[in-house]
Amino acid sequence: MLLARRLAVGILAAAVTALAIGIPTGIIQTSFYHRMTPVLWWNYPVWALSAVLTGALVATYVRDPAVEVPATQGGKTFAGSMLSLFAVGCPICNKLVVTAIGVSGALNWFAPIQPVLALASLGLLAYALWARQRTAASCRVVLSSTGG
Repeated sequence: MLLARRLAVGILAAAVTALAIGIPTGIIQTSFYHRMTPVLWWNYPVWALSAVLTGALVATYVRDPAVEVPATQGGKTFAGSMLSLFAVGCPICNKLVVTAIGVSGALNWFAPIQPVLALASLGLLAYALWARQRTAASCRVVLSSTGG
């Protein structure tokens, strides 16, 4: 039962993450937003891996009655997902980047570091998942019944 709940929550979280990153970055084409630069080949696997890692991480927060795991990776999950959004987004469509460094800065400075942001986001999400799993494994408790 726990596995089924975690799987359902993980799939839902992955789907929401995929939409939350895919629509505003133009990876998923909609009438709401038109990307000004083409989607690069590496944007697709980063987008998919970000969604899968976020879904897997969120699934670990489904409570297991035998384990009390502190919620310690929430900040890394959010930061990793936000980095993914910046990594796969259109460099000149990002109003924050264009406001800070202009269009030429976005193309000449920000666009070349987007693959680094992608690796950092995936690394942060993978680390958060690993740390969460490690914490869950170390917090296992043995439930015993005492007669009496």
